[in-house]
Amino acid sequence: MTDAPAPKPGILEIAAYVGGKSRIEGVAEPMKLSSNENMLGAGQKAREAYEAAVRNIHVYPDGRATKLRTAVADHHGLEPERLIFGNGSDEVFALLNQCYLTPGDNIVTGQYGFLAYRISALANQASVRLAPEPAFKATPEALLAEVDERTRIVYVSSPSNPTGSYNTGDEIRRLHAGLRPDILLVVDEAYAEYVTEPDWETSFGLARDSANVVVTRTFSKIHGLGGLRIGFGYAPLKVAEAVDRIRLPFNVSVPGIEAAVAALGDEAHQQASRDLVHSWRPRMTQAIRGFGFEVLPSAGNFVLIRFRDPDQAQRANAYLNSRGVIVRPVGGYGLPEALRITIGTEDQNRAVLDALSEFAAI
Repeated sequence: MTDAPAPKPGILEIAAYVGGKSRIEGVAEPMKLSSNENMLGAGQKAREAYEAAVRNIHVYPDGRATKLRTAVADHHGLEPERLIFGNGSDEVFALLNQCYLTPGDNIVTGQYGFLAYRISALANQASVRLAPEPAFKATPEALLAEVDERTRIVYVSSPSNPTGSYNTGDEIRRLHAGLRPDILLVVDEAYAEYVTEPDWETSFGLARDSANVVVTRTFSKIHGLGGLRIGFGYAPLKVAEAVDRIRLPFNVSVPGIEAAVAALGDEAHQQASRDLVHSWRPRMTQAIRGFGFEVLPSAGNFVLIRFRDPDQAQRANAYLNSRGVIVRPVGGYGLPEALRITIGTEDQNRAVLDALSEFAAI
């Protein structure tokens, strides 16, 4: 008997997710490059749809998100009944973990895999098995080596945050082929629209033909709708039906649905967003390497810089902050010597390069 309600075992041992910071004391409008957001913002069509939705915010949203479901299915060539919508793809991960994990089960993911997979797994009293990434990439062989009799879900990010690495289509198929049929493979493609590598391919096709593959996407990156929290998963019908039994009935908002539909149809904004990243990502990489710092190859809308040691990374972060630039330390991912920087606008990118050049000369 205790003198206050207590959470179930393990909850208080979970390290809460900490997002990229957005403020610098004494700086009115810092350059926030810490959360891999679209620095062009939302497109005009999405903003107009959001504003128009205000007249209907007194009405509950369509619990099936039918309008968005149809738009996503048409855009990607998917079966609408197999789509799961969530408050960001984070909620899709949480719903899958809630559906398929019981105490004593485990998930497998890469050493530097997205923290959201782990947090909701631990909340369901499951454990997390991390596959080593000596080359900063989760390989099929390393992931499969961590699978045991209690593994229920394997998560792989392609491209991966925060390392920027990706898995080829062949690697994803090899991973899937090595899994038992009762294990769910979740392929997180949050940064898919930024990939230019010819050997990368979406896993939608693998998911269509398999009974244990889920592919997730988000509207927070290429579409610039991070503040509206819209994500989806493409899953086997039985998985989608199971999730619908526990999904909260109105988990996607009226303005979110309208803005997401408009964003999906705004090809010009998507192309401009891609062009910005494809133009500046190699330029940022080359310039920062020229300053003497290691930059990992990236297929996302960000770069990961590795410094000599954690102390140098901390000093670099403080120096960038002193110049009004916010980037993302990634010690929580086990990379205390690294900083992740979102590709920004031309002015933002030049400010980052100027600051890092000055720091390198100290």
